[in-house]
Amino acid sequence: MNTENTPKNTGQLLQSAKMATHIVDLRSDTVTKPNKAMRQAMANAEVGDDVYREDPTIKALEKRCAQLLGKQDSLFVPSGTMANLIACMCHCDERGCEMIIGDRSHIALCEQGNVAQLAGVFPRIIPNQTNGTLDFDQLKMAINSGEDVHSCKTKLICLENTHNFCGGKILPMEFLEKVYELAQEKNILVHFDGARLLNASVGLGVEPAEITKYCDTVSLCLSKGVGAPVGSVIAGTSIFIQRALRCRKSLGGGMRQAGVLAAACMVGLDKLPITQQCDHRHAKQIAEAIKRASSGIVKIRDEEIQTNMIFLKLVTNEITASNLCARLHQVSPEEKNALDKEIFIKCSSVGSDIIRLVTNCNVSDADVKLVIEKFTFVLEEIKTI
Repeated sequence: MNTENTPKNTGQLLQSAKMATHIVDLRSDTVTKPNKAMRQAMANAEVGDDVYREDPTIKALEKRCAQLLGKQDSLFVPSGTMANLIACMCHCDERGCEMIIGDRSHIALCEQGNVAQLAGVFPRIIPNQTNGTLDFDQLKMAINSGEDVHSCKTKLICLENTHNFCGGKILPMEFLEKVYELAQEKNILVHFDGARLLNASVGLGVEPAEITKYCDTVSLCLSKGVGAPVGSVIAGTSIFIQRALRCRKSLGGGMRQAGVLAAACMVGLDKLPITQQCDHRHAKQIAEAIKRASSGIVKIRDEEIQTNMIFLKLVTNEITASNLCARLHQVSPEEKNALDKEIFIKCSSVGSDIIRLVTNCNVSDADVKLVIEKFTFVLEEIKTI
């Protein structure tokens, strides 16, 4: 047995065992875990049967969210997908009607076509522009009055704010106002998929109700920017919410003693808007650092970072988006030696050449420094390929 290198190898093993390991999850703002205050609130929550409308914590949350969103009432539901579907079911309540949505919207791409599959509503899809809006003239042309027996009757326009697949963009207030005026003129309704509406509010420096005055109903995900573990709300008139209750029941969304979930949402709401401001600041810091280090590998424009999302476009054929994501979640021996730590970054590829990073309330200032350190090393590594 060769013992010459044993002390050296033992030392290396000890050093490896002591090496700090860091994991930063930037796949989405849905990956956050409830903090200590949320868990304590959940443990102490006063509850009742919400299907009988007897859960006091649920009622408190719904009242608070209705006020936040400038609507008469709101309803707690398990997910944003269900909230959007309920809006469609309530507004498109007759056979042969349609709703207008953008081709890059979450409803079009990520909700399994449920408006057609479950609600029997025809989705008329028109292109989103790069800033998440719809071409106004094209929107106007897409509206059908239903007078022609060959056509569906347009009952609803859905807009997404902020717009996920257009880079977390905030829809301009002028556009929202113009669409709402058109909808009123044509006697149709407007629903906002406001999963990240609070990010838009912070980005614009206005109260959420200033944005939602240009819609009839709005959904809001409490499991994203608010940082709660589960849940969304949908808000509108009291009459709409009564209809929404029936739709929620038909979809299996009654959750009985759900006050334990609402309690965590309340704690998250207490932290607004500081949470979103921090997320936006972190996104810009990461984007600026990647831009400095990219040197022809990825492209990023400062004006695209409006909220908590960063979209990186690869401009080299040396690596694909999925391969870069995989590399960011690995640590090479050379990297260990250079950085003296193990950094694992989780992110998502949303195409062969696009990577999405999403900051969230579980990402700290220290995590941002680690992300920058990791990207700087990996991008420099790619340059040498």
